[in-house]
Amino acid sequence: MTTRRSPDPGRRLLIRTRRRITAQVAAVFSLAIALLGTLVYWVVVDDQDTTARRDLAVAAQSASISQPPPCVWLFELRETTVRRSPGAPRSLPVRETLDRVAADGRTRVDVVEAGGHTYLIRTERREGVPVQAVRDLYFPIAERRRLLRTLCGAELAALLAALLIGQILARRAIAPLGEALHRQRRFAADVGHELRTPLTRLHVRAQLAARRLRREPDPLLVAGDVDQLVTGIGQLGEVIEDLLLSAQLRQRRRSFGPADLAALAEESARAEEARAEQRGVTIGLRRGPGDHVVRGAQPALRRVISALLDNALRHTSPGGHIWLTVCSGPETVQLSVRDDGVGLDPRDGERLLARHAGTPHTGGLGIGLALVSEVLDAHGGTIDVDGRPGAGATFTIRLPRAAPDDRGARSPPPGGSPPRAGPVRVAPSSAPIRNDQRCDRSELPIGDQ
Repeated sequence: MTTRRSPDPGRRLLIRTRRRITAQVAAVFSLAIALLGTLVYWVVVDDQDTTARRDLAVAAQSASISQPPPCVWLFELRETTVRRSPGAPRSLPVRETLDRVAADGRTRVDVVEAGGHTYLIRTERREGVPVQAVRDLYFPIAERRRLLRTLCGAELAALLAALLIGQILARRAIAPLGEALHRQRRFAADVGHELRTPLTRLHVRAQLAARRLRREPDPLLVAGDVDQLVTGIGQLGEVIEDLLLSAQLRQRRRSFGPADLAALAEESARAEEARAEQRGVTIGLRRGPGDHVVRGAQPALRRVISALLDNALRHTSPGGHIWLTVCSGPETVQLSVRDDGVGLDPRDGERLLARHAGTPHTGGLGIGLALVSEVLDAHGGTIDVDGRPGAGATFTIRLPRAAPDDRGARSPPPGGSPPRAGPVRVAPSSAPIRNDQRCDRSELPIGDQ
């Protein structure tokens, strides 16, 4: 027997909120329709009653007994004899009312049921003679009933429509709340997953350093442990920066501006210069002609390039190479990061972009590449992954070019960033790329490396 899992408290809160909003919207709509229907009904009833009383007064005062208006009959009391209109019902007139008017002369208006019908009766004196005008209310009452049925049907339809509209409005109203709850949980999960290992390492290193200081208080002997602590703290800061960027990515859309992808690539390569030199890895950078300006958040795009470079450095052996190539097409700017490291299976490309993913060749990747995918998605860009086990990997990102009016950030002029000694080699912007609209792996310039 399988047990059904109950929703978690956050999910139950969203469900209750959605139902409450739906009920409130339905109640407001239904109440509004009910009030409108009631108003319409009473306006119609009042208009019918006013018209009937006015027509009956005119008939009682001036109509001929032998030719009364439609649906109206006249009765006249002369001494003890009652004259009646042709076709008048046998249950009429109301003789008691005629006698009272004959006695006191007061005009009386009554609603009387007789013979299974409802009549509006006006009794008054006309030229000293008691006259009774009678109007059959069958048709007005039938019209009211039809109107009432129509209004009830409209109320039911309005209730169903209100429930549907309330459901739609409720879903839209709680969508930001659901998204915030989802992002909060994802952030908490990322924090728990990403910070556990770095904090454990820092704790162990701090314990080792403390023990060495107690045994051998010479600071030079614990310099290596301190260096490892500094490195670990720096890595922990990078993880926290990635987590915060992932959590705030949607809010940064408003701060999008022109960003030179080539300049960001060179900046990121320079930032990794020390680590590349330590690992014995050479980083090469080649820019195609023209500008490479996109519209986006420079910190986020810088983290994209840094994450791709970090991934390449971690999977490239000493003596290996990493090549960055930036080029522009009519509508997009493309940046490729290629290495000759451990490589990957192209079939794992999509899975590598998931959070906390890894492969037998790459190991765990945390949220780094997943963050790349999120940033590119927020910028309307794409990423392609290619490679072979043992033959390196290529990560290619494409971003929409900025409009001409937005290209406030320009690429450095040709020769503005000359090559210099060290693990990062920058080729001049004028160095040829055989196809400046594509940076296929087969066309990446490696001769300068």
